[in-house]
Amino acid sequence: MLISNDTTAEGFTIIEAVLDGTEVAELARTLETSDLARSRAGARHLMNHPAVCAVAVDPRMVAIAGRFLGETAIPYKATLFDKSPARNWLVSWHQDTALPLCERREVPEWGPWSIKGGVTYAFAPASALAQVVALRLHLDDSRADNGPLRVLPGTHTLGLLKESNIARLTTEVPSVDCTVPAGGVVVMRPLIVHASSKVDSDLPRRVLHIEYARSLDLGDGVRLRLS
Repeated sequence: MLISNDTTAEGFTIIEAVLDGTEVAELARTLETSDLARSRAGARHLMNHPAVCAVAVDPRMVAIAGRFLGETAIPYKATLFDKSPARNWLVSWHQDTALPLCERREVPEWGPWSIKGGVTYAFAPASALAQVVALRLHLDDSRADNGPLRVLPGTHTLGLLKESNIARLTTEVPSVDCTVPAGGVVVMRPLIVHASSKVDSDLPRRVLHIEYARSLDLGDGVRLRLS
């Protein structure tokens, strides 16, 4: 594996060649031919898909997540993002702050609550989000012209941010485009401010976004749901 950026303090890391070309092609083919409940952007709640579960628990992926989380790294959520000229969209600057939970519990700092695809979600406190990291496995080359992830390094340390603060940071912190060949992984903290532009080429950008946690139990009876 080739590590392009090993500064975990920045809130993201780019690691090339985690899976080889044959593995990526087989995974992409399996997902393409599977009967997934797709939306315009891709498909949610894929942890029960055998091929997705297999790659989520792959020792290479778990070891990468463990570098951010410690000895334990448990995959609990998987999402396919499928961006192409036919399925194109813009993602504005934001933080990922909602987590899938087993049940609703009225505890301080959690909420508001919602239901997505039959799964209970809540906006989480920064202390819970610090226990989580996402690995974005690329099924296609991510290039400057096909809507790559864009991040503001170091912003994950600033806690939960208001929209006005995010807007200010976009003018103060130089952004980084997370370009990586197919088979590579972008590791990111959920609170890093990030965005992506539309595809501006014929090349699609499919990403399997898998989230890991130190423990499924987040305290106060709040427990992550496998989704």
